[in-house]
Amino acid sequence: MTPTLVRQHLSHTGATPRVDPSARARDWSEIQERMLVPLYEAVYERLEVGPGTRLLGLGCGSGLALLMAASRGAAVAGVESDCPERLTLARQRLLPETETWGTRARGDVRLVDGSPRDAAGAKTPPYTLVTAFEPIGCLAGDSEGLGEALAAVTPLAERGAPVVLAGWGPPERCATSSVLRVATKLADPLRSTGSWRPALRDDLEEVAQRAGLRPDGSGRVACPFGYADVDSAVRGLLSTGLFDAAIRATDQVQVDKELAEALHPHQRQDGTVWMPNVFRYLIARVP
Repeated sequence: MTPTLVRQHLSHTGATPRVDPSARARDWSEIQERMLVPLYEAVYERLEVGPGTRLLGLGCGSGLALLMAASRGAAVAGVESDCPERLTLARQRLLPETETWGTRARGDVRLVDGSPRDAAGAKTPPYTLVTAFEPIGCLAGDSEGLGEALAAVTPLAERGAPVVLAGWGPPERCATSSVLRVATKLADPLRSTGSWRPALRDDLEEVAQRAGLRPDGSGRVACPFGYADVDSAVRGLLSTGLFDAAIRATDQVQVDKELAEALHPHQRQDGTVWMPNVFRYLIARVP
């Protein structure tokens, strides 16, 4: 999962970009997050997620993947430390009967802002499935913190439990790659950190290896990005955080303009925007 998400930074001009973290989180929840539903469904189907599953979601965001697992009968826990605004939305989805900052409403749902250990109570049984669904492999350094999180999860999961990592597919199979290159072009002065790069074949395996996990299968899933119009596409893509470095290097107006221009080849006659993509997932096992 890419480093997220909506932090305010100073641009090269010294002005603060006008970024509303709550609005960004809502755009993610209402526009962008659903693009990965085919990925969630494919993994849950393959691993037979159901009433016997105890799932821990790393970087759970606004909670759609957890909600889908809970609807299958799974007990779910989520950790989100990068974007409190997303976690607030997850709590509204999954814990509607609690106060906003409560961490638990039912025995089968836990949501925390912190480390994976914070999601495990003293009497919590070991997790049978761990997911890290936010795709890595398109930002320089986007997997650096994931290895540490996975290492912290290992003692909390059953031996042999599957850990699922997700990543962008080959650039030639992801129409969105051409749009993401806008981020690299505009963020050139900051390319060492946080700018887009083509996904590499072994990105997921390298992360699993560093965390001491054993690869045990993989798959590819079509996840087209579809939007009602260019404005919705711009808002959705900005909500991913993939253009934050570009905003810091230039300004919000410039990024919005060039992003909209890059989307025009993908706009259909009815005004909608459609970009076919392929995402990859890796199943690794806790030793």
